[in-house]
Parts: sequence; structure tokens; C-alpha cells
Amino acid sequence: MNPPEEYINSNSGELAKGGANQFSNNSISESSNLDKVRDLLFGNQIREVDKRFVRLEERLVKELTNIRDETRKRLDNLENYIKKEVDSLAERLKNEQIERGNAVQALGEEQRNISITLDKKFAQLEEQTTNSQRNLHDQILNQSKSLQDDIQQKYEEILALLEREAEELRRDKIDRSKLAALFTDLAIRLNGENS
Repeated sequence: MNPPEEYINSNSGELAKGGANQFSNNSISESSNLDKVRDLLFGNQIREVDKRFVRLEERLVKELTNIRDETRKRLDNLENYIKKEVDSLAERLKNEQIERGNAVQALGEEQRNISITLDKKFAQLEEQTTNSQRNLHDQILNQSKSLQDDIQQKYEEILALLEREAEELRRDKIDRSKLAALFTDLAIRLNGENS
């Protein structure tokens, strides 16, 4: 609190004369008196407020520690949860990749089996076709041989028939010659008897 100007002006001479020490001592005693008065008037309240501040500060520190611990705990739980979810997703992804790989492999195996089956079917079909061709060829050969035998037999029969017919024709021709000669001889005889 600043002293009034009158007090300063009236005491300025005393200060100049060496009363500075006295003013200083008066200030200190006034200050200590003021502290005492203040302590008497407000000491209990100030101490109470200080205690409250200390308790409040302790409470705040405790609350902050609890909040920090709770936050750390929640963050750890959240981190563990996220880690578990990421691990679970990674595991599911890995399993899905394995399943897809197995499916592709199974599909490849199935295609291989289909290919093998088709190859076997084609081989069987080719073998059946070859056997059918061979059988058909054998049948054609047999029929051809049978036909050839029939033709040969017919040829021989016709040839024999022709020979028989030719023989008969020759015989008939010879008989006609003989008959002509016989007639000629008969005519000569008849002419000879008539003359």
C-alpha cells in the first residue's frame, strides 16, 4: 500500500537527515505486524485453504494417475484387441489362401484326373476303332476270299460246262461228218446199184 503524498512530503526532510533507518525499521515492524494481524484474522482460513489446495492437488494427482493408468490400461486392452483382430484377420487370410491353394490344387488334380480319364477314353476309343477297323478289314478279306472262291468255283463250273458243251459240239460235228460220210457212202452205193 503506497503512503499518501503528504506523508511523503512531510517526512522527506527527516529521510534526508538520516531517518532512513528508522523508516526501514518501521516498515519491517509494520510488515511483521501486518503479517500477525493477517495471521490472526485469516490464518485459519488460509491454512484451511492451503490444506484444501494440498488435498485438491493430491486428489488431482491421484485422479490424473488413475486416469493415466486407466487410459494406459484401456490403450493396452485396445492394442491387444487390435492385435488379436489383426492376427485373426491374418490367420483367416492365411487359411483362405491355403483353402484357395487347395481348391486350385484340387481343381488341377481334377483337371489332371479328367485329362487322364479323357486320355484313357481316347485310348480305348482308338483301340476300339483299331479293333473295329481290323475286324472290318478281316471281314472284307474273308468276304473277298469267299467271293474269290465262289468266282473261282463258278469259273471252273462254267469252264467245265463249256468244255462239256464243246465236247458235245465236237461229238455232234463228228457225228454229222460220219453221218455225211455215211450218207455219201450210201449215195455211192445207191448209185452203184442203180447203174
